[in-house]
Amino acid sequence: MPGRVDVEIFGKVYTVSGDKDPEYVRMVAEYVDRKMREISQMTETVSTSRIAILASLNIADELFSLTDESEDMKTRMRQLTGRIRKAIEANP
Repeated sequence: MPGRVDVEIFGKVYTVSGDKDPEYVRMVAEYVDRKMREISQMTETVSTSRIAILASLNIADELFSLTDESEDMKTRMRQLTGRIRKAIEANP
């Protein structure tokens, strides 16, 4: 359901427009808020922009790690599928 949804991230309210479901947008915003709060507790900085950058780097690291894992899983699945196909062809 496209539209606008208000979300709160790190104590500030933002209006987000887009074509995603509002509940999904809220879930993503809650995740970003949680990451920023985690970073703020682990560092002495009080700069919101610095906390946002560190949280962004953390989230990007998670994304890259999951992307690598996904690619590894795809490779293993292709290899397994190939072995299964060969086994099936060898034993009709």
